[in-house]
Amino acid sequence: MMKCYLWRLALLVSCAVVVLPAQAAGQSEPPRLIVQITVDALRGDLPSRYLSEMGPGGFRYLMEKGVHYTNAHYQHANTETIVGHASLATGSVPAAHGMIGNVWFDRALDRTVYNIEDPDYMLLTAGASVDSATEIDPTQRAAKVEGRSPRAILSSTFGDELSVATQGRAKVFGVSVKDRGAVAMAGQSGKAFWFSKATGEFVTSSYYYDRYPNWVEAYNAVGPTQQYADASWTLLQDQTDYLFGARDDQKFETDFPGFGRTFPHAYGAADDKYFTTRLTLSPAGDQMTLDFAKALISAENLGQDAVPDYLSVSFSSNDYVNHLFGPSSLEAEDNLLHLDRTLAELFAYIDKTIGLKRTLIVLSADHGSPETPGFLNEMGFSLSRYFDAPALDDSPLVQSLKARFGIDGVLIESYNHPYLYLNDQAIEEAELDRAEVEQATAEIVSAVDGIAVAVSSTALRQGQLPNDRMMAAVRANFHNKRSGDVYVVFEPGVFINDFDGLIVAATHGSPWRYDTFVPVIFAGAGIKGQQLSRPITPYDIAPTLSALVGAAPPSATVGEPLVEIVDR
Repeated sequence: MMKCYLWRLALLVSCAVVVLPAQAAGQSEPPRLIVQITVDALRGDLPSRYLSEMGPGGFRYLMEKGVHYTNAHYQHANTETIVGHASLATGSVPAAHGMIGNVWFDRALDRTVYNIEDPDYMLLTAGASVDSATEIDPTQRAAKVEGRSPRAILSSTFGDELSVATQGRAKVFGVSVKDRGAVAMAGQSGKAFWFSKATGEFVTSSYYYDRYPNWVEAYNAVGPTQQYADASWTLLQDQTDYLFGARDDQKFETDFPGFGRTFPHAYGAADDKYFTTRLTLSPAGDQMTLDFAKALISAENLGQDAVPDYLSVSFSSNDYVNHLFGPSSLEAEDNLLHLDRTLAELFAYIDKTIGLKRTLIVLSADHGSPETPGFLNEMGFSLSRYFDAPALDDSPLVQSLKARFGIDGVLIESYNHPYLYLNDQAIEEAELDRAEVEQATAEIVSAVDGIAVAVSSTALRQGQLPNDRMMAAVRANFHNKRSGDVYVVFEPGVFINDFDGLIVAATHGSPWRYDTFVPVIFAGAGIKGQQLSRPITPYDIAPTLSALVGAAPPSATVGEPLVEIVDR
Protein backbone atom coordinates (compact mmCIF):
# COMPACT_ATOMS: atom_id res chain seq x y z
CA MET A 1 0.00 0.00 0.00
CA MET A 2 1.39 3.36 -1.02
CA LYS A 3 2.07 5.72 1.87
CA CYS A 4 2.57 9.45 1.71
CA TYR A 5 5.88 9.24 3.51
CA LEU A 6 7.62 6.87 1.05
CA TRP A 7 9.95 9.69 0.16
CA ARG A 8 11.75 8.82 3.36
CA LEU A 9 13.40 5.77 1.86
CA ALA A 10 15.48 5.31 4.96
CA LEU A 11 12.44 3.86 6.67
CA LEU A 12 12.48 0.93 4.27
CA VAL A 13 16.16 0.07 4.55
CA SER A 14 16.85 -3.25 6.26
CA CYS A 15 20.13 -3.67 8.15
CA ALA A 16 21.61 -6.56 10.10
CA VAL A 17 22.74 -4.23 12.89
CA VAL A 18 21.31 -0.88 13.87
CA VAL A 19 23.73 1.43 15.67
CA LEU A 20 21.80 4.16 17.40
CA PRO A 21 23.20 7.69 17.11
CA ALA A 22 23.16 8.18 20.89
CA GLN A 23 25.24 5.07 21.39
CA ALA A 24 27.63 6.02 18.64
CA ALA A 25 28.24 9.37 20.33
CA GLY A 26 29.23 7.65 23.55
CA GLN A 27 26.18 8.76 25.49
CA SER A 28 24.21 6.62 27.91
CA GLU A 29 22.06 3.87 26.48
CA PRO A 30 18.71 5.19 25.22
CA PRO A 31 15.56 3.86 26.85
CA ARG A 32 14.04 0.75 25.32
CA LEU A 33 10.59 2.28 25.40
CA ILE A 34 9.37 5.86 25.49
CA VAL A 35 5.81 6.24 26.79
CA GLN A 36 4.33 9.67 26.19
CA ILE A 37 1.16 10.21 28.21
CA THR A 38 -1.18 13.06 27.36
CA VAL A 39 -4.01 13.76 29.79
CA ASP A 40 -6.55 15.78 27.87
CA ALA A 41 -7.34 19.13 29.57
CA LEU A 42 -5.12 18.51 32.60
CA ARG A 43 -4.46 22.03 33.89
CA GLY A 44 -1.05 22.22 35.55
CA ASP A 45 -2.30 22.66 39.12
CA LEU A 46 -4.86 19.84 39.16
CA PRO A 47 -2.60 16.85 40.03
CA SER A 48 -1.24 18.74 43.05
CA ARG A 49 -4.75 19.75 44.14
CA TYR A 50 -5.72 16.10 44.71
CA LEU A 51 -2.33 14.55 45.48
CA SER A 52 -3.19 13.92 49.14
CA GLU A 53 -6.00 11.60 48.00
CA MET A 54 -3.82 9.64 45.57
CA GLY A 55 -1.86 6.41 45.99
CA PRO A 56 1.88 5.85 45.57
CA GLY A 57 2.09 4.48 42.03
CA GLY A 58 0.48 7.02 39.68
CA PHE A 59 0.74 10.79 39.84
CA ARG A 60 2.66 10.57 43.11
CA TYR A 61 5.31 8.38 41.45
CA LEU A 62 5.69 10.90 38.64
CA MET A 63 5.74 13.99 40.84
CA GLU A 64 8.06 12.59 43.51
CA LYS A 65 10.35 10.37 41.44
CA GLY A 66 10.39 12.36 38.23
CA VAL A 67 11.51 15.78 37.01
CA HIS A 68 8.39 17.91 37.44
CA TYR A 69 8.28 21.23 35.57
CA THR A 70 5.67 23.36 37.33
CA ASN A 71 5.75 26.39 35.01
CA ALA A 72 5.01 25.03 31.53
CA HIS A 73 2.78 27.04 29.19
CA TYR A 74 1.81 26.81 25.54
CA GLN A 75 2.58 29.90 23.50
CA HIS A 76 -0.19 29.58 20.89
CA ALA A 77 -3.64 31.09 21.23
CA ASN A 78 -6.11 28.34 20.29
CA THR A 79 -5.75 25.72 23.00
CA GLU A 80 -7.85 22.91 21.51
CA THR A 81 -7.26 19.15 21.39
CA ILE A 82 -5.70 18.68 17.96
CA VAL A 83 -3.64 21.86 18.32
CA GLY A 84 -2.07 20.68 21.58
CA HIS A 85 -1.51 17.09 20.47
CA ALA A 86 0.14 18.19 17.24
CA SER A 87 2.28 20.67 19.20
CA LEU A 88 3.41 17.95 21.59
CA ALA A 89 4.21 15.62 18.70
CA THR A 90 6.07 18.16 16.56
CA GLY A 91 7.52 20.47 19.19
CA SER A 92 6.05 23.35 17.22
CA VAL A 93 3.23 25.87 16.97
CA PRO A 94 0.12 25.61 14.77
CA ALA A 95 1.46 28.28 12.42
CA ALA A 96 4.04 25.69 11.38
CA HIS A 97 2.38 22.29 11.91
CA GLY A 98 -0.90 23.52 10.42
CA MET A 99 -3.35 22.20 13.01
CA ILE A 100 -4.93 25.59 13.77
CA GLY A 101 -8.12 24.18 15.28
CA ASN A 102 -10.28 21.12 15.61
CA VAL A 103 -12.03 22.30 12.44
CA TRP A 104 -11.47 25.04 9.91
CA PHE A 105 -13.04 26.27 6.67
CA ASP A 106 -11.21 24.93 3.64
CA ARG A 107 -11.54 27.51 0.89
CA ALA A 108 -10.52 25.08 -1.87
CA LEU A 109 -13.20 22.58 -0.82
CA ASP A 110 -15.68 25.34 0.11
CA ARG A 111 -16.66 23.60 3.36
CA THR A 112 -15.64 23.11 6.96
CA VAL A 113 -13.16 20.26 7.41
CA TYR A 114 -12.19 18.11 10.38
CA ASN A 115 -8.49 18.23 11.20
CA ILE A 116 -7.49 14.62 10.33
CA GLU A 117 -10.20 13.72 7.81
CA ASP A 118 -8.91 11.97 4.70
CA PRO A 119 -11.23 10.34 2.12
CA ASP A 120 -8.32 8.36 0.70
CA TYR A 121 -7.92 6.24 3.84
CA MET A 122 -11.18 4.78 5.10
CA LEU A 123 -11.70 3.12 8.46
CA LEU A 124 -11.18 -0.64 8.40
CA THR A 125 -14.40 -1.34 10.30
CA ALA A 126 -17.65 -0.75 8.44
CA GLY A 127 -19.89 1.67 10.32
CA ALA A 128 -17.11 2.80 12.69
CA SER A 129 -17.16 6.40 11.53
CA VAL A 130 -18.44 9.11 13.86
CA ASP A 131 -22.19 9.01 14.41
CA SER A 132 -23.36 12.52 15.19
CA ALA A 133 -26.38 11.17 17.03
CA THR A 134 -24.20 9.74 19.76
CA GLU A 135 -20.98 11.71 19.51
CA ILE A 136 -19.69 14.85 21.18
CA ASP A 137 -17.12 15.82 18.63
CA PRO A 138 -16.04 18.61 16.26
CA THR A 139 -16.98 16.47 13.26
CA GLN A 140 -20.52 17.68 13.85
CA ARG A 141 -19.42 21.01 12.43
CA ALA A 142 -17.69 19.42 9.44
CA ALA A 143 -18.85 17.40 6.46
CA LYS A 144 -18.92 13.68 7.09
CA VAL A 145 -15.67 12.30 5.73
CA GLU A 146 -15.11 8.84 7.16
CA GLY A 147 -11.40 8.44 6.42
CA ARG A 148 -8.58 9.39 8.80
CA SER A 149 -4.86 10.03 8.36
CA PRO A 150 -2.10 12.38 9.61
CA ARG A 151 -1.44 13.88 6.17
CA ALA A 152 -2.75 17.33 7.10
CA ILE A 153 0.00 17.70 9.74
CA LEU A 154 2.70 19.73 8.04
CA SER A 155 5.70 18.94 10.27
CA SER A 156 7.39 15.67 11.12
CA THR A 157 6.84 14.37 14.64
CA PHE A 158 9.18 12.84 17.18
CA GLY A 159 7.87 9.41 16.20
CA ASP A 160 8.73 10.13 12.56
CA GLU A 161 12.27 11.18 13.42
CA LEU A 162 12.72 8.12 15.64
CA SER A 163 11.70 5.95 12.68
CA VAL A 164 14.21 7.70 10.43
CA ALA A 165 17.03 7.46 12.99
CA THR A 166 16.47 3.73 13.48
CA GLN A 167 15.93 2.97 9.79
CA GLY A 168 12.35 1.95 10.42
CA ARG A 169 13.18 -0.49 13.24
CA ALA A 170 11.55 1.49 16.04
CA LYS A 171 7.91 0.61 16.66
CA VAL A 172 5.76 3.75 16.89
CA PHE A 173 2.15 3.71 18.10
CA GLY A 174 -0.55 6.13 19.24
CA VAL A 175 -3.61 5.11 21.26
CA SER A 176 -6.55 7.21 22.46
CA VAL A 177 -10.31 7.36 22.75
CA LYS A 178 -10.14 10.38 20.41
CA ASP A 179 -9.00 9.74 16.86
CA ARG A 180 -7.11 13.03 16.71
CA GLY A 181 -5.33 12.22 19.97
CA ALA A 182 -3.97 8.99 18.52
CA VAL A 183 -3.29 10.09 14.94
CA ALA A 184 -1.38 13.28 15.75
CA MET A 185 1.02 11.54 18.14
CA ALA A 186 1.67 8.54 15.87
CA GLY A 187 2.74 10.90 13.09
CA GLN A 188 3.32 9.94 9.46
CA SER A 189 5.35 6.80 10.13
CA GLY A 190 3.62 5.28 13.16
CA LYS A 191 0.34 3.46 13.61
CA ALA A 192 -2.74 4.78 15.41
CA PHE A 193 -5.75 3.19 17.10
CA TRP A 194 -8.75 4.94 18.64
CA PHE A 195 -12.13 4.11 20.12
CA SER A 196 -15.21 4.07 17.91
CA LYS A 197 -18.37 5.02 19.75
CA ALA A 198 -20.36 3.70 16.80
CA THR A 199 -19.07 0.12 17.18
CA GLY A 200 -17.63 0.04 20.71
CA GLU A 201 -14.25 -1.13 19.40
CA PHE A 202 -10.74 0.21 18.85
CA VAL A 203 -10.33 0.97 15.18
CA THR A 204 -7.87 2.33 12.65
CA SER A 205 -7.80 3.32 8.97
CA SER A 206 -6.30 1.98 5.77
CA TYR A 207 -3.53 4.56 6.09
CA TYR A 208 -1.99 2.27 8.69
CA TYR A 209 -3.07 -1.25 7.76
CA ASP A 210 -4.73 -3.21 4.97
CA ARG A 211 -6.38 -5.31 7.66
CA TYR A 212 -6.34 -5.44 11.44
CA PRO A 213 -3.54 -7.32 13.15
CA ASN A 214 -4.80 -10.60 14.59
CA TRP A 215 -4.37 -9.38 18.15
CA VAL A 216 -6.63 -6.35 17.52
CA GLU A 217 -9.35 -8.57 16.05
CA ALA A 218 -9.07 -10.85 19.08
CA TYR A 219 -9.20 -7.89 21.46
CA ASN A 220 -12.30 -6.40 19.84
CA ALA A 221 -13.98 -9.80 19.64
CA VAL A 222 -14.07 -9.94 23.44
CA GLY A 223 -16.16 -6.76 23.47
CA PRO A 224 -14.23 -4.09 25.41
CA THR A 225 -17.40 -2.26 26.43
CA GLN A 226 -19.52 -5.20 27.60
CA GLN A 227 -18.26 -5.11 31.19
CA TYR A 228 -19.87 -1.68 31.58
CA ALA A 229 -23.36 -2.60 30.35
CA ASP A 230 -26.03 -1.79 32.96
CA ALA A 231 -23.29 -0.59 35.33
CA SER A 232 -22.57 2.89 36.70
CA TRP A 233 -19.75 5.26 37.47
CA THR A 234 -19.53 5.24 41.28
CA LEU A 235 -17.28 7.09 43.70
CA LEU A 236 -13.97 5.52 44.71
CA GLN A 237 -14.25 6.63 48.33
CA ASP A 238 -16.73 7.99 50.82
CA GLN A 239 -18.24 11.22 49.50
CA THR A 240 -17.30 13.14 52.64
CA ASP A 241 -13.61 12.48 51.93
CA TYR A 242 -13.62 14.55 48.72
CA LEU A 243 -12.65 18.20 48.44
CA PHE A 244 -15.82 18.72 46.38
CA GLY A 245 -17.89 16.12 48.23
CA ALA A 246 -20.58 18.66 49.10
CA ARG A 247 -20.95 19.88 45.49
CA ASP A 248 -22.35 16.83 43.73
CA ASP A 249 -25.31 18.66 42.22
CA GLN A 250 -24.23 22.04 40.85
CA LYS A 251 -26.88 23.83 38.82
CA PHE A 252 -24.45 24.79 36.05
CA GLU A 253 -23.44 21.17 35.32
CA THR A 254 -24.58 19.49 32.11
CA ASP A 255 -27.33 16.91 32.41
CA PHE A 256 -26.31 14.58 29.59
CA PRO A 257 -29.18 12.26 28.57
CA GLY A 258 -29.45 9.34 30.97
CA PHE A 259 -26.24 10.30 32.79
CA GLY A 260 -27.49 12.89 35.25
CA ARG A 261 -25.70 15.45 37.41
CA THR A 262 -25.24 13.30 40.52
CA PHE A 263 -23.60 10.01 41.46
CA PRO A 264 -24.01 7.26 40.52
CA HIS A 265 -23.90 8.02 36.79
CA ALA A 266 -25.55 5.16 34.89
CA TYR A 267 -23.98 3.89 31.65
CA GLY A 268 -27.21 2.27 30.54
CA ALA A 269 -27.84 -0.80 28.44
CA ALA A 270 -25.34 -1.89 25.80
CA ASP A 271 -27.87 -1.19 23.04
CA ASP A 272 -28.69 2.33 24.27
CA LYS A 273 -27.64 4.86 21.61
CA TYR A 274 -25.74 6.91 24.20
CA PHE A 275 -24.08 3.95 25.95
CA THR A 276 -20.59 4.25 24.42
CA THR A 277 -20.64 8.04 24.68
CA ARG A 278 -21.38 7.79 28.42
CA LEU A 279 -18.35 5.53 28.81
CA THR A 280 -16.10 8.25 27.44
CA LEU A 281 -17.64 10.79 29.81
CA SER A 282 -16.31 8.79 32.75
CA PRO A 283 -13.23 6.89 34.01
CA ALA A 284 -14.34 3.95 31.85
CA GLY A 285 -12.94 5.71 28.78
CA ASP A 286 -9.46 5.87 30.28
CA GLN A 287 -9.65 2.30 31.57
CA MET A 288 -10.52 1.03 28.09
CA THR A 289 -7.60 3.01 26.69
CA LEU A 290 -5.28 1.46 29.27
CA ASP A 291 -6.52 -2.08 28.56
CA PHE A 292 -5.91 -1.63 24.84
CA ALA A 293 -2.47 -0.08 25.44
CA LYS A 294 -1.43 -3.04 27.60
CA ALA A 295 -2.59 -5.46 24.92
CA LEU A 296 -0.59 -3.51 22.34
CA ILE A 297 2.59 -3.52 24.44
CA SER A 298 2.34 -7.28 24.79
CA ALA A 299 1.33 -8.17 21.24
CA GLU A 300 3.83 -5.85 19.54
CA ASN A 301 6.68 -6.73 21.96
CA LEU A 302 7.44 -3.11 22.73
CA GLY A 303 10.66 -2.39 24.58
CA GLN A 304 12.10 -5.85 24.12
CA ASP A 305 15.32 -4.96 22.27
CA ALA A 306 17.96 -2.23 22.14
CA VAL A 307 16.08 -0.22 19.50
CA PRO A 308 13.86 2.26 21.38
CA ASP A 309 10.14 2.01 20.71
CA TYR A 310 7.55 4.74 21.22
CA LEU A 311 4.01 4.53 22.57
CA SER A 312 1.74 7.53 22.95
CA VAL A 313 -1.25 7.04 25.24
CA SER A 314 -3.73 9.93 25.31
CA PHE A 315 -6.32 9.74 28.08
CA SER A 316 -9.43 11.69 27.04
CA SER A 317 -11.97 11.33 29.87
CA ASN A 318 -10.69 14.29 31.88
CA ASP A 319 -11.54 16.63 29.00
CA TYR A 320 -15.07 15.30 28.60
CA VAL A 321 -15.73 15.37 32.35
CA ASN A 322 -14.44 18.94 32.61
CA HIS A 323 -16.68 20.03 29.76
CA LEU A 324 -19.79 18.59 31.38
CA PHE A 325 -19.14 19.27 35.05
CA GLY A 326 -16.19 21.69 35.24
CA PRO A 327 -12.77 20.98 36.82
CA SER A 328 -14.04 22.05 40.25
CA SER A 329 -16.63 19.34 40.62
CA LEU A 330 -17.00 16.03 42.40
CA GLU A 331 -17.01 14.28 39.03
CA ALA A 332 -13.70 15.84 37.93
CA GLU A 333 -12.10 15.06 41.28
CA ASP A 334 -13.19 11.41 41.28
CA ASN A 335 -12.21 10.99 37.64
CA LEU A 336 -8.65 12.09 38.41
CA LEU A 337 -8.50 9.69 41.34
CA HIS A 338 -9.56 6.93 38.96
CA LEU A 339 -6.95 8.11 36.46
CA ASP A 340 -4.33 7.97 39.19
CA ARG A 341 -5.09 4.27 39.62
CA THR A 342 -5.09 3.79 35.86
CA LEU A 343 -1.61 5.34 35.62
CA ALA A 344 -0.38 3.20 38.51
CA GLU A 345 -1.65 0.09 36.74
CA LEU A 346 0.10 1.12 33.52
CA PHE A 347 3.39 1.80 35.29
CA ALA A 348 3.23 -1.49 37.20
CA TYR A 349 2.61 -3.35 33.95
CA ILE A 350 5.53 -1.63 32.25
CA ASP A 351 7.79 -2.36 35.21
CA LYS A 352 6.86 -6.04 35.08
CA THR A 353 7.20 -6.49 31.32
CA ILE A 354 10.00 -4.06 30.40
CA GLY A 355 11.26 -2.33 33.53
CA LEU A 356 10.77 1.29 34.51
CA LYS A 357 14.55 1.74 34.52
CA ARG A 358 14.53 0.94 30.80
CA THR A 359 11.43 3.04 30.10
CA LEU A 360 11.20 6.82 29.82
CA ILE A 361 7.80 8.21 30.77
CA VAL A 362 6.78 11.75 29.93
CA LEU A 363 3.41 13.16 30.94
CA SER A 364 1.83 16.41 29.82
CA ALA A 365 -1.48 17.76 28.51
CA ASP A 366 -2.74 19.13 25.23
CA HIS A 367 -4.19 22.19 27.01
CA GLY A 368 -5.44 23.34 30.37
CA SER A 369 -9.00 23.92 31.50
CA PRO A 370 -11.02 26.94 32.66
CA GLU A 371 -13.40 27.00 35.58
CA THR A 372 -17.09 27.27 34.72
CA PRO A 373 -18.80 30.67 34.84
CA GLY A 374 -21.24 29.27 37.40
CA PHE A 375 -18.45 28.27 39.75
CA LEU A 376 -16.57 31.54 39.18
CA ASN A 377 -19.73 33.53 39.90
CA GLU A 378 -20.06 31.72 43.23
CA MET A 379 -16.43 32.61 44.00
CA GLY A 380 -17.17 36.30 43.38
CA PHE A 381 -16.18 36.67 39.73
CA SER A 382 -19.37 38.39 38.65
CA LEU A 383 -18.29 39.16 35.07
CA SER A 384 -17.72 35.53 34.07
CA ARG A 385 -20.37 34.38 31.61
CA TYR A 386 -21.10 32.70 28.30
CA PHE A 387 -20.93 34.49 24.95
CA ASP A 388 -23.35 34.03 22.06
CA ALA A 389 -21.03 34.07 19.05
CA PRO A 390 -23.70 33.31 16.41
CA ALA A 391 -25.53 36.47 17.47
CA LEU A 392 -22.57 38.71 16.59
CA ASP A 393 -23.83 39.46 13.10
CA ASP A 394 -27.05 40.91 14.55
CA SER A 395 -25.32 43.02 17.20
CA PRO A 396 -25.77 46.80 16.92
CA LEU A 397 -22.07 47.40 16.26
CA VAL A 398 -21.92 44.92 13.38
CA GLN A 399 -25.23 46.24 12.04
CA SER A 400 -23.67 49.71 11.87
CA LEU A 401 -20.70 48.25 10.01
CA LYS A 402 -22.98 46.58 7.46
CA ALA A 403 -24.78 49.88 6.92
CA ARG A 404 -21.43 51.58 6.38
CA PHE A 405 -20.47 49.06 3.68
CA GLY A 406 -23.94 48.79 2.16
CA ILE A 407 -24.43 45.10 3.03
CA ASP A 408 -28.09 44.19 3.49
CA GLY A 409 -27.68 40.55 4.49
CA VAL A 410 -25.20 38.58 6.55
CA LEU A 411 -21.64 39.84 6.98
CA ILE A 412 -20.32 37.38 9.59
CA GLU A 413 -21.28 34.11 7.97
CA SER A 414 -20.00 31.68 10.62
CA TYR A 415 -17.89 31.20 13.69
CA ASN A 416 -15.62 28.14 13.85
CA HIS A 417 -13.58 28.64 16.98
CA PRO A 418 -11.53 30.78 17.13
CA TYR A 419 -12.21 32.37 13.75
CA LEU A 420 -14.97 34.50 12.25
CA TYR A 421 -15.64 33.85 8.57
CA LEU A 422 -17.03 36.67 6.43
CA ASN A 423 -19.61 36.43 3.67
CA ASP A 424 -17.45 36.38 0.53
CA GLN A 425 -20.42 36.68 -1.80
CA ALA A 426 -21.77 39.77 -0.05
CA ILE A 427 -18.34 41.41 -0.14
CA GLU A 428 -17.94 40.65 -3.84
CA GLU A 429 -21.43 41.82 -4.76
CA ALA A 430 -20.86 45.12 -2.95
CA GLU A 431 -17.49 45.42 -4.75
CA LEU A 432 -15.68 46.01 -1.47
CA ASP A 433 -12.00 45.73 -0.69
CA ARG A 434 -11.76 42.52 1.29
CA ALA A 435 -8.78 43.57 3.39
CA GLU A 436 -10.61 46.76 4.37
CA VAL A 437 -13.71 44.81 5.40
CA GLU A 438 -11.63 42.33 7.39
CA GLN A 439 -9.85 45.07 9.27
CA ALA A 440 -13.02 47.06 9.92
CA THR A 441 -14.77 43.94 11.20
CA ALA A 442 -11.89 43.20 13.56
CA GLU A 443 -12.01 46.75 14.94
CA ILE A 444 -15.78 46.66 15.45
CA VAL A 445 -15.79 43.19 17.01
CA SER A 446 -13.00 44.22 19.39
CA ALA A 447 -15.39 46.80 20.83
CA VAL A 448 -18.09 44.22 21.60
CA ASP A 449 -18.55 43.58 25.31
CA GLY A 450 -16.91 40.26 26.27
CA ILE A 451 -14.29 40.31 23.51
CA ALA A 452 -10.74 41.22 24.47
CA VAL A 453 -9.35 41.57 20.98
CA ALA A 454 -10.12 40.61 17.39
CA VAL A 455 -7.34 40.40 14.81
CA SER A 456 -7.81 40.29 11.06
CA SER A 457 -5.86 37.82 8.94
CA THR A 458 -4.81 40.78 6.80
CA ALA A 459 -3.10 42.34 9.81
CA LEU A 460 -1.45 39.01 10.61
CA ARG A 461 -0.14 38.67 7.07
CA GLN A 462 1.22 42.20 7.09
CA GLY A 463 2.65 42.06 10.60
CA GLN A 464 0.59 45.04 11.76
CA LEU A 465 0.44 43.95 15.39
CA PRO A 466 1.87 45.10 18.71
CA ASN A 467 4.69 43.03 20.14
CA ASP A 468 3.08 41.57 23.25
CA ARG A 469 2.35 38.08 24.58
CA MET A 470 -1.23 38.02 23.33
CA MET A 471 -0.37 39.00 19.77
CA ALA A 472 2.56 36.58 19.73
CA ALA A 473 0.17 33.78 20.67
CA VAL A 474 -2.29 34.78 17.92
CA ARG A 475 0.55 34.94 15.37
CA ALA A 476 1.70 31.49 16.48
CA ASN A 477 -1.78 30.22 15.55
CA PHE A 478 -1.91 31.82 12.11
CA HIS A 479 -1.59 29.71 8.98
CA ASN A 480 -2.04 31.58 5.74
CA LYS A 481 -4.01 28.84 3.95
CA ARG A 482 -6.13 27.59 6.85
CA SER A 483 -6.87 30.45 9.25
CA GLY A 484 -10.18 32.29 9.10
CA ASP A 485 -10.80 35.98 8.47
CA VAL A 486 -10.81 37.35 12.03
CA TYR A 487 -9.29 35.75 15.11
CA VAL A 488 -11.39 36.37 18.26
CA VAL A 489 -10.06 36.33 21.83
CA PHE A 490 -12.72 36.54 24.52
CA GLU A 491 -12.15 38.27 27.83
CA PRO A 492 -10.88 36.09 30.69
CA GLY A 493 -13.83 34.21 32.17
CA VAL A 494 -15.99 34.67 29.06
CA PHE A 495 -16.66 31.47 27.14
CA ILE A 496 -18.54 29.81 24.31
CA ASN A 497 -20.67 27.07 25.84
CA ASP A 498 -21.85 25.35 22.67
CA PHE A 499 -19.58 22.32 22.52
CA ASP A 500 -20.42 20.93 19.06
CA GLY A 501 -24.14 21.03 19.57
CA LEU A 502 -24.19 20.29 23.30
CA ILE A 503 -24.56 23.08 25.85
CA VAL A 504 -21.77 22.45 28.35
CA ALA A 505 -20.46 23.89 31.58
CA ALA A 506 -16.90 24.71 30.50
CA THR A 507 -14.93 25.17 27.29
CA HIS A 508 -11.23 25.73 26.65
CA GLY A 509 -9.53 27.26 23.63
CA SER A 510 -8.12 30.61 24.78
CA PRO A 511 -4.62 32.09 25.23
CA TRP A 512 -5.32 32.82 28.90
CA ARG A 513 -3.17 31.10 31.48
CA TYR A 514 -5.83 28.68 32.66
CA ASP A 515 -5.83 27.18 29.15
CA THR A 516 -2.08 27.30 28.44
CA PHE A 517 -0.91 25.90 31.81
CA VAL A 518 -0.05 22.17 31.74
CA PRO A 519 2.20 19.81 33.68
CA VAL A 520 5.39 18.45 32.14
CA ILE A 521 6.91 15.49 33.98
CA PHE A 522 9.68 13.06 33.00
CA ALA A 523 10.19 9.87 35.00
CA GLY A 524 11.77 6.42 34.77
CA ALA A 525 14.98 5.60 32.87
CA GLY A 526 17.22 6.51 35.81
CA ILE A 527 15.78 10.00 36.27
CA LYS A 528 16.10 11.44 39.77
CA GLY A 529 13.24 13.40 41.24
CA GLN A 530 13.25 17.18 41.35
CA GLN A 531 10.73 20.00 40.99
CA LEU A 532 11.60 22.96 38.78
CA SER A 533 9.76 26.25 38.48
CA ARG A 534 11.74 27.77 35.62
CA PRO A 535 9.62 28.57 32.54
CA ILE A 536 9.50 25.97 29.81
CA THR A 537 7.04 25.11 27.03
CA PRO A 538 5.50 21.78 26.02
CA TYR A 539 7.23 22.31 22.65
CA ASP A 540 10.43 21.34 24.47
CA ILE A 541 9.30 17.73 24.90
CA ALA A 542 9.76 16.54 21.30
CA PRO A 543 13.32 17.88 20.84
CA THR A 544 14.23 16.50 24.27
CA LEU A 545 13.12 13.03 23.22
CA SER A 546 14.98 13.40 19.93
CA ALA A 547 18.17 14.36 21.75
CA LEU A 548 17.85 11.36 24.07
CA VAL A 549 17.77 8.85 21.21
CA GLY A 550 20.14 10.73 18.93
CA ALA A 551 17.47 11.56 16.34
CA ALA A 552 16.98 14.84 14.52
CA PRO A 553 14.40 17.17 16.05
CA PRO A 554 11.08 17.31 14.20
CA SER A 555 11.26 19.54 11.14
CA ALA A 556 9.34 22.53 12.52
CA THR A 557 10.42 22.32 16.17
CA VAL A 558 10.59 25.61 18.05
CA GLY A 559 11.36 24.00 21.43
CA GLU A 560 14.74 23.25 22.96
CA PRO A 561 16.02 20.08 24.67
CA LEU A 562 15.56 20.19 28.45
CA VAL A 563 19.01 19.99 30.00
CA GLU A 564 17.82 18.26 33.18
CA ILE A 565 16.67 15.30 31.06
CA VAL A 566 19.29 15.22 28.32
CA ASP A 567 22.35 15.85 30.55
CA ARG A 568 21.37 13.71 33.53
